Amino acid sequence: MLSTEKIAEENVKLKQRVKLLEEYIRLQNQKQFGASSEKDTGGQGQLFNEAEDIVDAESSDDSAAVNVPGYTRKKKNRLSIPEDLPCEDVIHDLPEHEKFCPHDGTALKCIGEESHKQLDIEPATIKVLRHLRKKYACPCCEKHLMTASKPPQPIEKSIAAPGLLAYITVSKYLDALPLYRQVAIFKRIGVELDRTTLANWMIKMGALVQPLINRLQEIATEQNVLHMDETPLQVLNEPGKSAQSKSYMWVVATQASVPIVLYHYSPGRSGDTPKDLLADFNGALMTDGYEGYNAACVENNLTRLGCWAHARRKFIDAQRQQPKGKSGKADMALGFIQKLYAIEKNSNDKTTDERYKIRQTQSRAVIEKLRQWLEKTLQNTPPKTTLGKAVHYLHNQWPRLIAYLEDGHWPMDNNRAENTIRPFVIGRKNWLFANSQAGARASANLYSLIETAKANGLEPYAYLKKLFTLLPQAECLKDIDALLPWEEAKK
Repeated sequence: MLSTEKIAEENVKLKQRVKLLEEYIRLQNQKQFGASSEKDTGGQGQLFNEAEDIVDAESSDDSAAVNVPGYTRKKKNRLSIPEDLPCEDVIHDLPEHEKFCPHDGTALKCIGEESHKQLDIEPATIKVLRHLRKKYACPCCEKHLMTASKPPQPIEKSIAAPGLLAYITVSKYLDALPLYRQVAIFKRIGVELDRTTLANWMIKMGALVQPLINRLQEIATEQNVLHMDETPLQVLNEPGKSAQSKSYMWVVATQASVPIVLYHYSPGRSGDTPKDLLADFNGALMTDGYEGYNAACVENNLTRLGCWAHARRKFIDAQRQQPKGKSGKADMALGFIQKLYAIEKNSNDKTTDERYKIRQTQSRAVIEKLRQWLEKTLQNTPPKTTLGKAVHYLHNQWPRLIAYLEDGHWPMDNNRAENTIRPFVIGRKNWLFANSQAGARASANLYSLIETAKANGLEPYAYLKKLFTLLPQAECLKDIDALLPWEEAKK
């Protein structure tokens, strides 16, 4: 027979377990059925979800608000038509018999016109480029024969021109349109293409752009700050692994001053991948709390920066477990973090030296108060509760989280990497997996170029078409550097 004390102890443990399970169920229900966006939670402003979370369609913010007592009405801005679009005039004229005055029969004189613009579109059209190589021969001796050469092509002896390859690439890696759907679209306009053929074209394009990817990698490692993140990827035909196993796509992103986004495929999530990618880097690395980055930071003597958005997110989860209408410890933590973000927002237009001084005065004062609150809360918060996990995450990551105070260049969160990896996650929800390692590597290279082009203000299709045309003709590093996205943006 159990003693009364042991029974009471077991009851306490069971009640704690029930409470944890209830918290877990509420959190899972919130994630599955509640709003996935965090921007309306607790007055915290716009927050970012994990790349692995459900990606919602973003609503347009191009509307102005009209305040009415007790009600806010959104006034939609009228859609405008870009002035640089080609314009075709459609003339509407009176019939000839109506061009006379009904009173005296005098011919009417045109005094002007009324104009109304409409947007129109034509479905994708396809054309054939026929390469005609002129031949020349000596009319006297007939011994000297010459044929004009053709510039190197992205895929020699292929029917795919640079424009078609760029179109397929953008459709898959920017518009998230799987190859089998593209095959169906081409069929509707009378062109029979095989999905395997399109896949092979993408692999060859991934190999074609590798010299440019290598150059972007070199330039990225020269920066003083890098962002990194990773997300799962399924590769069906991977040596030594089942089709259901996880591989990973890693992303490396620079700051906005030199916008570079690089994806890298790896069969696993071990620390060897960041060690390889960061071998020539000696600056500060911004990541989430994943410990797989530790070896690279230690080996290269990198400054490890922690992400406040991740810390904030955990307290938001805890806030959602509080009784409705009541505030708690999670709200206090979020209030401190909100103040830190407000300080950063107000210093965005400052120089790095000015931002450093602001951080040393304003931000450090808030962080000291947050630390005092954290020390007290750690003592009386069960570690397995949602709040306990948030508090212990903040405590464990503390040295990395406050490291950004020491340099005005350093960011306070990893939103840069999370935002750049999101397009890949959207695409993955559509095409689901990569068939082979070669396909995964090609995807990484092509995603890298598209996202880097976007970051530099380029239209991806136009950039890729030019790249696929000129890159086969590149003979030296100077030719490759001329094709870098920011160089193209200057033209």
